[in-house]
Amino acid sequence: MKAIVQDTYGPADVLELRDIDRPSIGDEEVLVEVRAAAVDPGVWVLMTGRPYLARVGGFGLRRPKVPVRGRDVAGVVAAVGAGVTRFRPGQEVYGTCPSGSLAEYARAPQDRLAPKPAGLTFEQAAAVPVSGMTALQAVRDVGGVRPGQRVMVIGAAGGVGSFAVQIAKALGASVTGVCAAAKADFVRSLGADDVIDYAHEEIDRDGARYDVVVDTAGNRPLSLLRRALTPRGTLVIVGGGHAAYRFTGGMGRTFRAPLLSMVTGFRGQRLRPMLSRERAEHLEELTRLIESGAVVPAIDRVFPLGDAPGALRHLMGGHPAGKVVVTVAETA
Repeated sequence: MKAIVQDTYGPADVLELRDIDRPSIGDEEVLVEVRAAAVDPGVWVLMTGRPYLARVGGFGLRRPKVPVRGRDVAGVVAAVGAGVTRFRPGQEVYGTCPSGSLAEYARAPQDRLAPKPAGLTFEQAAAVPVSGMTALQAVRDVGGVRPGQRVMVIGAAGGVGSFAVQIAKALGASVTGVCAAAKADFVRSLGADDVIDYAHEEIDRDGARYDVVVDTAGNRPLSLLRRALTPRGTLVIVGGGHAAYRFTGGMGRTFRAPLLSMVTGFRGQRLRPMLSRERAEHLEELTRLIESGAVVPAIDRVFPLGDAPGALRHLMGGHPAGKVVVTVAETA
């Protein structure tokens, strides 16, 4: 099969389209014929090996342990392991695969897949898993958003942010999105009630107004974020931004946050850094939201498999509106 493979850490130039063996599957795994995949900042981290914390975390000190890049996947079940009970060959699925999805075939644990939402193309479905599950957990589980609350989403035009705006609206909140002026109409189309152009206004322009702030951008100091929160508001930190610290990257703020919250009490406010968990039940909830019309995956641009390096360059350099998707095979 053809796959996007890397032997060393580095920029997008280290990625190569090669012929490699199809992956074999275990008893609890599914072999997926990939129709589309997507990229996110986590794929960039594993490609570059920076911050170095990712290498220490088990992804390979000198070179990637998993040579195929990509995690989001949408496609058709080609085969199932002996212990798989949830899927059958020929079924359309979506989810995540730790072994890499930028390939013609990928293997995934059955508990990280779900049936593809009705009405979505494979490209739309591939846009959902990583960013959609992260947004769902940030807004619903960590932020605890309830009807009538005021929610701010920083980075509202990005992959996670575009889902967070829609999920917060689906939960009955009033949503303010923070983005560049050029993306204001896009963020409003997602359902945002108000938009802040970060180049001309700061997030505390209205004072302590927001019950929940979901920060996906990672480039504002905690003191500023706190000023936008109500006295008992919740700040949810999603990811660490792209700071240039070689070891921790922008994750340093995430690591400091719980300590600061514990030592200062955060003055009644709650600070909640989060790491997303990939589970089938989260995908199934996203399917419900999608099939109800409450959430629509937003795609910025689609690249062919052979130009996956270009997809990653566009992701990290172009500030896309929504997700960047890679088409792996033609849909039937």
